[in-house]
Amino acid sequence: MSRRKRLRSELAWSSPDRIVVRGHDLVQDLIGKASLGDVAFLELKGRLPTEQESTVFNAIAITLVEHGMTPSAIAARLTYLGSPEALQGAVAAGLLGMGDRFGGPIEEVARVLQEALAEGRGTPRPYEQLAVDIVAAARERRRPVAGLGHPIHKPVDPRVPKLFEVAAENGFSGDHVRLMELVAAEATRAFERPLPVNATGAIGAIAGELGLPWQICRGLAVMARAIGLVAHLQEEARDPMAGEIWARVEEEASEGSRPSD
Repeated sequence: MSRRKRLRSELAWSSPDRIVVRGHDLVQDLIGKASLGDVAFLELKGRLPTEQESTVFNAIAITLVEHGMTPSAIAARLTYLGSPEALQGAVAAGLLGMGDRFGGPIEEVARVLQEALAEGRGTPRPYEQLAVDIVAAARERRRPVAGLGHPIHKPVDPRVPKLFEVAAENGFSGDHVRLMELVAAEATRAFERPLPVNATGAIGAIAGELGLPWQICRGLAVMARAIGLVAHLQEEARDPMAGEIWARVEEEASEGSRPSD
């Protein structure tokens, strides 16, 4: 009989008088000394961030916390209406809607950039050609180029210049950011309309600069948006709108099929 693989986790352990997270004593080293963003960085990278990394990572997290009455916020509020005793379920409902259209593009942007740069190092090609290839691949799949354009923020997503500024000031404006900007320029040329970098594009690029693997980049949005959803549910409890949303949808959606008086 073969031996079973030994279960192992390096994230944390506890004893009757201690909790240790990634080698740091929670009570002595982290509580009151590290920010929430710093501990998130610690969990992901296995070490506390430098001052510069902390500034950039927290900028990313802050950007993702809140964006108004998005579908995920509406889903959370409606779930809370039906199950007010389970706030965690309402938050989960909101998070489940964070896919390829909302929050999820961070993952695709990070993957495309990281894979293109890795391929480019193996077979040296100008970054301009990498950008051409990325846009051409998206067009071939008949998919939008992830991380570009925004239905509301035009002509510029106001979050992007600030994110890139913070990244540059702290030494994190390298190959990923450069390639993302070249992709935006190439997409604008290929599609013959303005397609500037949006917040998910900027965050996907900066995540690469921080050395975060693309496989967890959607999780950045999940972690940050959970905070915003809790705030939405607090507001819903105090000043509810989910009941009105439900009533109006029910009335307006079925209006055409109801018999006239």
